[in-house]
Amino acid sequence: MNSKDVKGSFSMLSFEAAKIRLLRSLIIQTETMQVLDFTVFPKAEYDVPIFCANFFTSAKTNIIVLDLNPVHDIINQYEYKEKYFKSLIPLGLKYAEVWLELICKAVKETDESQIFHNLEAQHRYLTWRAEKDPGRGVLKKLIGDTLAKDMLRSFLFNGVDELGSKTFNDYFPQYCCQEGNLNKKGNIIGKSFENRPWNARGEFIGE
Repeated sequence: MNSKDVKGSFSMLSFEAAKIRLLRSLIIQTETMQVLDFTVFPKAEYDVPIFCANFFTSAKTNIIVLDLNPVHDIINQYEYKEKYFKSLIPLGLKYAEVWLELICKAVKETDESQIFHNLEAQHRYLTWRAEKDPGRGVLKKLIGDTLAKDMLRSFLFNGVDELGSKTFNDYFPQYCCQEGNLNKKGNIIGKSFENRPWNARGEFIGE
């Protein structure tokens, strides 16, 4: 697949496995930048975080982001935070190895209510990313609004239209304006901290 000006190329791959609902990668190459967007979604029967790896390179910028996204509330669900944070926070660039270990050791869930809970939590994550992903602007510029939206919903965040029926406003009503429209402004209001505002347990301690 090529960009509108035919100067950029897109390469997409996706796989599934016994414990993995979707493993997908997107590579974008243009004359001025290279992007790798890689994500692994576990099946809902396995309560494991979503693994993400993002690489962005241009003439002046190099960005690497490796992340494990918990699909449940780690602020209020203390036991969920304890389940993963102690082993994950200190490991930095070993996140990929840790995630593979987690998925290999994960025991298949048989409780239908927990499976539904996991599925809804993953759908909530997909709904957020499909609407607020920071790469949307780059995709829109390269391939146009229609194709960009299709790539976000059918490939990058596959499952957003199939795994659940709730909308963005259902999950995140705080982004809904009085007229019922979605607030398109920035996702997070930035704030500067002299020291890292989290403790060793991953708890926010800033004001």
